[in-house]
Amino acid sequence: MGFGDDLMITAHASQIKKKYPERQIVIGSIAKKQAYHSIIYDNNPNISDCRDLDLNQPIHVIDYHPGNRPYIDYSKSTSSRYVWNKKFKPIPGEIYFTTKEINDAKKIINDAKEYWKKNNIKEYKNIIFIESSSTKLNDKQFNIKHKNKDWGYNNWTKLINKIKENNLVLHSSHNQTKSIEAIFSTGKTSFRLACAILSLCDMYVGPEGGFGHVAAALRKKAVLYFGGWIDPDVIGYDFHENIYFKNAKSPCGEYKNICKHCEEARKKITVEIILKKINNLLNN
Repeated sequence: MGFGDDLMITAHASQIKKKYPERQIVIGSIAKKQAYHSIIYDNNPNISDCRDLDLNQPIHVIDYHPGNRPYIDYSKSTSSRYVWNKKFKPIPGEIYFTTKEINDAKKIINDAKEYWKKNNIKEYKNIIFIESSSTKLNDKQFNIKHKNKDWGYNNWTKLINKIKENNLVLHSSHNQTKSIEAIFSTGKTSFRLACAILSLCDMYVGPEGGFGHVAAALRKKAVLYFGGWIDPDVIGYDFHENIYFKNAKSPCGEYKNICKHCEEARKKITVEIILKKINNLLNN
């Protein structure tokens, strides 16, 4: 399961907990009689740790797992492409940080500010958290999907070079991240620490995915590249700027083959288009 999927269910878990406060809420598969742990659920008062349940107290399993995603129309999907459930709309989720996570995030933010001071005379206008690639670009199971969703290293580099002149850019780093010169890298942090860093920034910019859902949970401004793979009307948030390739073949949902339509989306959604959305959102 992806962290974005984990985060999307937290709003529903909160609603269930309010209705049944005596129950231990866990996420899993009813059919398989399994519950799943995620770091997204850590510190969440509405979701119990499935590894440490009180068997003498009632347990409520929310049936939510890789085979049951409410935004997928399984009856129409095929072995190579997803078809999306147009009736679904996500509710911003919830993530609860520890004091240590916030303090560690503040240290990284302060390091970024020091980096700016050493390299600039003027003051920065905003702090922008950017993710430029998925952690699953070379994953054996999911790499095709994420390559189709990807905007491309050259596009991200050109965009960052434009916004870094007036804004402090924090580049989220992981094993699949290609470095971009002359901007501050957060280093290879845990996902939760990266989320805590984002909580202290003014905006998120990146591809549709986990951090987009985090930005929604934190009520952060965000500009997201959707390409033509999935429709933001299904999985996006109305208070974000969701950049979508409107085309007869969109949304393709292709996850088994490299998609020429997704390549066209990368070309049609230019750096200038996303830059304009960023500036408009920052100025409002």
